[in-house]
Amino acid sequence: MTLSKILLLTGLLVPFISKNKAPLPVLDLSGDSTRQVVVAQGTKDIYNGQPTTVLMPDGKTMYCVWTYGHGGKCGPAKKSTDGGLTWNNQWVPANWSMAANCPAIYLLPGPDGQQRVVAFAGSGPQHQMQQAVMEGDTWGPMKSNGLDLTGMPFCTIIPIDGGKRLLGMTNMRRPGEKVEKKSCIVVQSISEDGGLTWSPLRTVLDTMGLKPCEPEVIRSPSGKQLLCMIRENDKHISLYMLSDDEGKTWSAIKPLPEGLWGDRHKAKYSADGRMVVVFRDTGKESTTKNNYMAWVGTYDDIINGRPGQYRIKLLHSYKTWDCGYSGIELLPDQTFVATTYIKYRPDENKNSIISTRFRLAETDRLIAQQ
Repeated sequence: MTLSKILLLTGLLVPFISKNKAPLPVLDLSGDSTRQVVVAQGTKDIYNGQPTTVLMPDGKTMYCVWTYGHGGKCGPAKKSTDGGLTWNNQWVPANWSMAANCPAIYLLPGPDGQQRVVAFAGSGPQHQMQQAVMEGDTWGPMKSNGLDLTGMPFCTIIPIDGGKRLLGMTNMRRPGEKVEKKSCIVVQSISEDGGLTWSPLRTVLDTMGLKPCEPEVIRSPSGKQLLCMIRENDKHISLYMLSDDEGKTWSAIKPLPEGLWGDRHKAKYSADGRMVVVFRDTGKESTTKNNYMAWVGTYDDIINGRPGQYRIKLLHSYKTWDCGYSGIELLPDQTFVATTYIKYRPDENKNSIISTRFRLAETDRLIAQQ
């Protein structure tokens, strides 16, 4: 075991774990099919994987992209005009099938005031990250953006410097790796033209012995700080780091509260300032391990090591860990729409794309009644 790993486990993780043993209450909504919408039905031959969504400024138009196969080819895409209640197929160019792995879709503001819908994919023919821009309501082709050997697309993109630039973050293998099997490091890039072009990747987290990946960045309520939540593939104790200078530098990593231990975190604020984070549960002692979950709490809960308010079991996975990689959108009526890939039923069908809907006013009442 490396010195850095020993220090992490003894000086950081163990004190935290002993302080945060009390489990959060869990509200189970997974059996309520009236909340659920099938975006794309899996079959015995078709596996739908790793979706993301984006909500447009009108508060009702949503787009969803995903893959056929686990980390497989891009191509399936749908549009909703009623806040995710119904979905229709979208045409995409044929070369989308040349791009693969966990497509991520964003509405990106540019310095010219224009907003663009851009989809990113992990890799393509040049072993580089791919991206496609929507023009009007029509998708353009996938093209390389010049970022090498990422494997994953941008897991998170956030405006910085008052919206003048964009910060994109993802993970990749350590370049030239000869020691660790399947190493993971966190890297970032900057766009100054609304996501059309990107600066060379810069490493911001490389911790030998741990495997950080799939960052999710959200701004503090004050607007002055960035919080980056991170999946960890070795000990499965999720991490976070902070930036007070718009991502130029990052703090040392710390463990997230135990109720947030999981994969592929995606976060949104509610109107009352609370944070909702959806993810795949990987907590070693969690009673909801491997299922699709939401954590409800505050920004201050996270940075002060508090457990949060409660958790919600959104969907039950009938294939152990194979879910998550989601979209989370907040509609004008304060309905959260969380979308994931998951084996939805205990039958022969492979993974489907499913969304589920909830409001905090409702879940607050239900959790209080337990």
